[in-house]
Amino acid sequence: MVPLSPLEIHNKEFNRGFRGYDEDEVNAFLDQVIKDYETVIRQNKDLEEQVKQLTERLGHFTNIEETLNKSILVAQETAEEVKGNAAKESKLIIKEAEKNADRIINEALSKSRRISMEVEELKKQAKVFRTRLKMLVEAQLDLIEDDDWERVLDTDFDEEAEIAHSEA
Repeated sequence: MVPLSPLEIHNKEFNRGFRGYDEDEVNAFLDQVIKDYETVIRQNKDLEEQVKQLTERLGHFTNIEETLNKSILVAQETAEEVKGNAAKESKLIIKEAEKNADRIINEALSKSRRISMEVEELKKQAKVFRTRLKMLVEAQLDLIEDDDWERVLDTDFDEEAEIAHSEA
């Protein structure tokens, strides 16, 4: 059943009966019903408009919520990706550092071995030098202690010069 309009209520004609209702009183009541009904219809339209606006706003906020949820998911995925990349990068840096440390250690060990060999070689050369110096000094001492020196020191050159001069 379709609701009555205010005009239909206004135009409604009632059959007259014998001892019917007071026509002015019925018309006044119908006028009041029409006013109230028009107010209810107006309020209903206002409420429908408010519902429409609120529905639109709700749709807007729902869209914002969906966008925010998507943004949060993207941010979480990005954060996980960044975290994963950082972990990979740190592993690569550690691996590179370990390789460099191994290289540095190997170079240091190699240099240490080379220096040890050089020190041993220098020790050998020092021993040889010491032995040769000792032999040289001993030979010089032997020369100094030789009896020829005693004869030279005991010889009187003045007498020999006179003898040589007189023989001449």
